[in-house]
Amino acid sequence: MHRFFAERYGENAARLLPEEARHALTVLRLREGDAVQVILEEHLFDARIQSVQDGVTAELLSALPSPEPSVRVWLVQGLPKADKMDWIVQKCTEAGAYAVLPAAMPRCVVRLSGKDGEKKAERWQRIAAEAAKQSGRAHVPEVFAPGSLENALARAPEGSLLLVPWEEERALPLRRAVSEHPDAKDIVLVIGPEGGMGEEEISFLKARGALPVTMGPRIFRTETAAVAAVILTLSVRGDYD
Repeated sequence: MHRFFAERYGENAARLLPEEARHALTVLRLREGDAVQVILEEHLFDARIQSVQDGVTAELLSALPSPEPSVRVWLVQGLPKADKMDWIVQKCTEAGAYAVLPAAMPRCVVRLSGKDGEKKAERWQRIAAEAAKQSGRAHVPEVFAPGSLENALARAPEGSLLLVPWEEERALPLRRAVSEHPDAKDIVLVIGPEGGMGEEEISFLKARGALPVTMGPRIFRTETAAVAAVILTLSVRGDYD
């Protein structure tokens, strides 16, 4: 089923966003009467194309069940090299992350700031939107411009459960940490870049209430760790049942 982002157009109708409308008409060659799904105001609807004159409008038929997790997972990701961040944003959106916050850490090789950081964030936001649409999500994770670790943490809601997968931690599994805080509505996962995080960063995070956790005996690459942590967290909360 083809899905499109739209804006409200009357009580029971929506208008596809201009770029979405062009794709629907010129690439997919959809016509009046064709069935589609519409992403509107963070809700997903079954719909039918009503008109292709002056844009594309669709009649909203019924709201679909929300695929969103019961807990919001905020991914703080140490900036990786090359195009790995593209992959992380795409896959963590598919996995169910609520927001992605790229963060500069001491062991990061990549340094992004100012206009360069803003351009990257715009690209990552487009990737998140496409991944959300592909995976049937009505919520598009916000991808923030790169900043410091402190600034990234400040964006998460006060009282969030702060977990740090760390290769030096052995005692507390991520799964147990999540299950022991069943009332947490927001969970922040902090993933280090290539080379991981050092004692100084862990001490900084602990001072802010973070719990270092382990995801098992094997060491993941940073991009694998991000996806694994999101999926494991949501799995504990029953999102993958």
